[in-house]
Amino acid sequence: MQTDFRNAMATLSAAVNVITTAGPHGRAGLTASAVCSVTDSPPTVLVCINRNSALHPVFVGNGKLCINILSAAQEDLARQFAGMTEMDMAQRLAQPCWHNGNADVPVLGDALASLEGTIVDSKSVGSHNVLFVELQHINLQHQGEGLAYFARRFHRLPREVTTAIAA
Repeated sequence: MQTDFRNAMATLSAAVNVITTAGPHGRAGLTASAVCSVTDSPPTVLVCINRNSALHPVFVGNGKLCINILSAAQEDLARQFAGMTEMDMAQRLAQPCWHNGNADVPVLGDALASLEGTIVDSKSVGSHNVLFVELQHINLQHQGEGLAYFARRFHRLPREVTTAIAA
């Protein structure tokens, strides 16, 4: 059943995001596609993070994060924060594309959108925690093609598709 579930989820395309945090528990980031809007009043999203991840206590301990929605041009960043390269966390976050946002968390300057917020609730489900994040700051860029994850690979979403979705 678990293999069938994973194979079925591989047919579900999703936006690619780098989730970042900073605070007393450290600075960290990870690539995630398990991000979803919850409500617009107040603006709230959910992010799923595996509890076995070494970064889980960093995110939960800091209590704040930024969801950086990547463009197709940022596939290398997605690979870096997914641990697909030899680059360590300090090197990843030291790149000039990052700046401190309003919540003092790393924000990707040229992301399609960056959503900064506070973790207001958490639910444990299976191997993951579902973090509910109330947003305090949203930065929209709307430039470039989108980046999606489908069939266990990254794919570009043409500008025409992302423009139609944003309208």
